[in-house]
Amino acid sequence: MNKLTLWFHKLGSPEYFYRFAGRWAPWAGWSFALLTVIGLYLGMFKAPPDYQQGESYRIIFIHVPSAWMSMFIYVAMSAAGFVGLVWRIKVAEIMAMASAPIGAAFTLVTLVTGAFWGKPMWGAYWVWDARLTSELILLFIYLGIIGLYQAIEDRRTAARAASLLALVGLVNIPIIHFSVEWWTTLHQGSTVNLMGESSMHPSMLWPLLIMAVATKLYYVMNVLQRARNMILELESNKSWAKTVLQPAEASR
Repeated sequence: MNKLTLWFHKLGSPEYFYRFAGRWAPWAGWSFALLTVIGLYLGMFKAPPDYQQGESYRIIFIHVPSAWMSMFIYVAMSAAGFVGLVWRIKVAEIMAMASAPIGAAFTLVTLVTGAFWGKPMWGAYWVWDARLTSELILLFIYLGIIGLYQAIEDRRTAARAASLLALVGLVNIPIIHFSVEWWTTLHQGSTVNLMGESSMHPSMLWPLLIMAVATKLYYVMNVLQRARNMILELESNKSWAKTVLQPAEASR
């Protein structure tokens, strides 16, 4: 067994993962804060106004990264849920369920910022556009997963049931992504192409990409912290978890 394979096996241990997450969550948090300050400064103050949308386009520096994250987290959650369903790895189940509230929050931010963007562009906060509608459906799926997980008392059974629902909901992700190509839609097409030339000016593109990295670091920080709390809850009867919990209980 090579070192990488051994490391992945160790990562499946709740105790090892708890300590691993405790080391890396703060680094992700500080990196997120730094990149967010840089990205928002460049996007809000240094990038020039758009020749068509004026200053109102600047909401993209929050809206677009949030939209990307709403789909990225759903795919990550589904992948972790699949691993949990097939191999019964507790940490994978926890990561899947810890991801759901974060993904739902990013989806909500996407819809709200999209509404504020849509008002000056389309004259309405909401239109039943294909991308907006499929993004709204994504929020409902996230909420369904969270609700199903909370409705079942046994945490591991709940995680498996919610993971199965997440896998069914995966069909919505390509619909969101390709909706502007498949149907006539008010939503503008993609202006960022990571594999080729983007139509966005570099002065606008770089702040957007920095914010995209910042939101991913936020996800890493948040999901690791949530997973740590969930692990302690599930492993509270284990000796290592009791050792971790004792100082916290003593300080109360």
